[in-house]
Amino acid sequence: MPPDCPSDSPHERHAEFVVVLTASHGKLMGYLMALLGRRQDAEDVLQRASVLMWQKFADFEAGTDFMAWACTICFYEAKNFIRLASRSPLYFDDDLLATLGSERLEDLPARELRIRALETCFEKLGQDEQRLVRAAYLDGTKQGIAALAAGMNRAPQTLYNKLNHLRRALAECVQRQLQEEPA
Repeated sequence: MPPDCPSDSPHERHAEFVVVLTASHGKLMGYLMALLGRRQDAEDVLQRASVLMWQKFADFEAGTDFMAWACTICFYEAKNFIRLASRSPLYFDDDLLATLGSERLEDLPARELRIRALETCFEKLGQDEQRLVRAAYLDGTKQGIAALAAGMNRAPQTLYNKLNHLRRALAECVQRQLQEEPA
């Protein structure tokens, strides 16, 4: 969080903005994904919202909740995006978007706990299993399971079965981790 006393120089204020925006980037993406449903749309809106946040950062009060302030800006940018995006297969009316936005904002702390639990559970997997999960979900390849299976000289159904098993094991591990978390 920014220091209680506001920065004097534009350079210090810029550095302060970069620190708080970078620290909250993942949470803001998750918030926008919940509102918009498509990663590309969320990235576009976050880019525009980040520019707007920078332009309005002089109005942000140091020591207050940056996430709440940033989510408000993201909410209105998402609302504007939906209104302007005629290509969107889904249209959310303003009431639904407001409900999704407030529920997502309330869910952010629990999301952080789930992410930490998932990271802990992921580390418990073997190296081969970690590589498979990374290749299927994290490496950003758009080839799909069939291409991944071909590259590994395995049948696609074998990978689907293995990934299904790993998803279940990770989900169960995350649930156990969350139950063990101190309240």
